[in-house]
Formats: sequence, structure tokens, C-alpha cells
Amino acid sequence: MKKINKSTKNNLITYGIVVIAYVIVMLLNVTGHISSLMEGLLVPLCIYVILAVSLNLVVGILGELSIGHAGFMCVGAFSGAFFSMCMKEAMPAMARFLLALVIGAVCAAACGMLIGVPVLRLKGDYLAIVTLAFGEIIKNLMNVLYIGKDSRGFHVSTKDMIALGLEPGGKTIINGPQGITGTPHDASFTIGIILVLLTLFIILNLVHSRDGRAIMAIRDNRIAAESIGINVMKYKMMAFTISASIAGVAGVLYAHNLSTLTALPKNFGYNMSIMILVYVVLGGIGNIRGSVIAAVVLTLLPEMLRGLSDYRMLIYAIVLIGLMLFNWSPKAIALREKYSLRRILGKTGTKNVSENRTEE
Repeated sequence: MKKINKSTKNNLITYGIVVIAYVIVMLLNVTGHISSLMEGLLVPLCIYVILAVSLNLVVGILGELSIGHAGFMCVGAFSGAFFSMCMKEAMPAMARFLLALVIGAVCAAACGMLIGVPVLRLKGDYLAIVTLAFGEIIKNLMNVLYIGKDSRGFHVSTKDMIALGLEPGGKTIINGPQGITGTPHDASFTIGIILVLLTLFIILNLVHSRDGRAIMAIRDNRIAAESIGINVMKYKMMAFTISASIAGVAGVLYAHNLSTLTALPKNFGYNMSIMILVYVVLGGIGNIRGSVIAAVVLTLLPEMLRGLSDYRMLIYAIVLIGLMLFNWSPKAIALREKYSLRRILGKTGTKNVSENRTEE
């Protein structure tokens, strides 16, 4: 029997955690043990997990700081929602949603390439500054964009709805600050879990592939990677584009979970990008499974503490500090290694072997 290697075993554990969590949630939902508030958080949980895992590809695996991930999510959300609104009556719901996912991913990937071509050649914090600016530009652009449709085709304006000059009976699809209203509610927890598993499959297979090893070599030492013939620009663009496209998929899922999509600071602003980065850092930079767990815990925690009213955010902040110390403190790392299950089992196995030899 062929032995499963370590990376495959870790990947299967990660997939298993997601599947088991899905089964438990569905059982609790069927038996009526999940409140309506918690049920409303199921799809956002999937969205944040997808965003955290995709950002970890850039921050953890590539080693570049990106704080504009919400911008790529915004591109995917509005492009996917725009397509769904145009095809609302012309296509079956599932086919329309799948095409919206593809369109959102492609549009976000195109924006990632557009930003990456000039910026990924630079060093230092330039990427963080440009991605931050990109996210703010996209958010503000969506707030001044008006697109309508009538028998003559599409009309675009950045002034107001009247400037579109629509015929009687024409329909406004994107209405500036009011966004897109009436987006089909095609998102569900099951679809979200499928997209989470697909995201994990793409990222984990990339990380453990030859391309993934090249990306990590660039992260560890760019000069050494160039010296052995690794095309640094190519692999940086690959990681950045894949990360942006997956963020676009999360945006499409987000748009189809709402009745009205607006580009507000709390949805696609700077704070959203920082929150996704917090998931990555607290889960462990480069640790894909950690990003999944951190996104779930830190999304559920504020809602679970809502009954504590004034002390809710205080406890949340204390938990954040505790998780940071647990993940990054040298003493905590040494303590985890000392009392890890693998090490304890290893010592037990060694002890049993020595006892058997003594008895012989």
C-alpha cells in the first residue's frame, strides 16, 4: 500500500475540517439549533474564508504586502452583479450564477494584472501603497458610476441618472451611490462551502507544486531565486493574479447574498482590507488552514459576544492580542512544539521501544 506523503495528508485534513464543519452546521440547522442571526452569517463566513486564503497566497506564500484586497472583491462583486442583472430573465438561475462567478474572477484578475505589471517590479512597500490606492479608487468610482439600458443599448455616465438619457421604460442597472438593486439571491451556504473547497484546492495544489516552490523561493531570497534562473516577474504575476481572481469570486458570492449592492467604506473600504489582513496574520502567515480557522473564529466572535454590549469589543480586542501572542511569541511557539501531539506520540513510541528492548 502506497504511503500518503505529509503534504497530501495535511491537505486532506484541511478539506476534512471544512466538510465536517459543513455537516455539523447543516445538522444543527435541520434540528433548529441555529438562530436566524447565526444563519445569516453562514454565507459571509464562506466569503471571509475565501478572501483570507486568497490573500495568504500573496502575503504568506509570495511575501508581498497587499492591503487593497477589498478592491478586487469590489470589482468581482459589481461585474458579477451587473451580468446577473442584465441576464436576470434570459438565463436559468444556476447557469447565470456560474457565469457571473467566471466574469467576476476574470475582471478581478484583469485588474490584478493591470496593477501588478508596473508595481511588482518594485521593491519594498510600494505594492501596499498602490493596492491601497486601487481599492479606494474602485470604491469611489462605483459611487459615481451610472449605467442604464434601453432599446438603444447601454448608457454610461458619471454625472447623474438623468444624464443617461434613457428612453421611457429604460432600466438603470448601476445607480451611483445607490449601487445595484434587485440582485438575484443565488448565494447559499452550500455554494459557499463548494467555493471554499475549490479555493483551498487551487491554493494548496499551487503551493505544493513546482510553481509554488518557485514563488516561495522568491519570498525567501529574490536574488538567489534569480541566480538559479527563476523568472521572478512571471511568478509574482501568477500569484498576484490568482489571488485577485479568487477575491473576485468572493465578491460575486457577496453580491448575490444581498438585495442591494453598494460600495460603502464598510463593505469595500480600507477597513475591510485590513480586516482580511488580520485574518491572515492571526491565522499564521503562510498557514492556509490557520487562515480558515482565524476567519471563522473572528467573524463569529463579535456576534457571540453581542449580549455583553459594552464589553463586547473589549473582549474581542483581548482575544486578538491573545491570538497574536499565541501565534508569534517565541516562548509560545517553543511551548507548542514541546507539547505537540506528534512529539508526545514520538516520545511514547521511543519509550515503548526501549522498554521492549530491556525486557528482551
